[in-house]
Amino acid sequence: MTNQRPDFTGLKALYLNCTLKRSPQKSHTRTLMDVSMNIMEKEGVEAECIRLVDHDVAYGVYPDMTEHGADKDDWPELWKKVNTANILIIGTPIWLGEKSSVAAKLIERLYAMSELQNDKGQYGFYGKAGGCLVTGNEDGIKHCAMGILYSLQHLGYSIPPQADAGWIGEAGPGPSYGDKSENGPVGFDNEFTQRNTTFMSYNLLHLAKMLKDQNGYPKYGNSRQDWDDGTRWKYENPE
Repeated sequence: MTNQRPDFTGLKALYLNCTLKRSPQKSHTRTLMDVSMNIMEKEGVEAECIRLVDHDVAYGVYPDMTEHGADKDDWPELWKKVNTANILIIGTPIWLGEKSSVAAKLIERLYAMSELQNDKGQYGFYGKAGGCLVTGNEDGIKHCAMGILYSLQHLGYSIPPQADAGWIGEAGPGPSYGDKSENGPVGFDNEFTQRNTTFMSYNLLHLAKMLKDQNGYPKYGNSRQDWDDGTRWKYENPE
């Protein structure tokens, strides 16, 4: 068994920060996302983070909501970055045990693109890897990750093992991830968070590389285009 270092160059990772805070306010979620981005960049991956709340992203489940009554919609431009990324990481704070409203809107807009197809006639998110990072001062990391990761895989993203990580402080008001304290930045010494963030980052890299190297999934048995053309492979309609 070899322990040769893989070559991840050529991959693109996009981080979508679903904080409720507009720039330049500090985002604790971004502070944790930076840990993963630093790994990606050191491995030669092109990594970018977008704070969704800084953009006028309309509500709705159509690709361009200006065609459905919205005055403005930045999603079509943001979508170009989503579409070219091999890896998508959604970051969100926890509010009342749930992902942020911004994260919910993001997933709805991703859903709006789910009918697009790749050159194999598969759904457009096939061949891309997805994960999530969660921060907060209340319980809910796994609950938020459960909903986000389900949504991503349902749209067509591939989810590797250990595809989520996060940090929560003591229950109730208190310091958040990266805040200053007498013992140094809060959460930076949390072994569980740092290990899981690292494992998540590398598992996403490995899966994205495998998918890119083999040009995604074979289209046998999963091409919407072929299905619509009448192909059924080994499926038989039950009598």
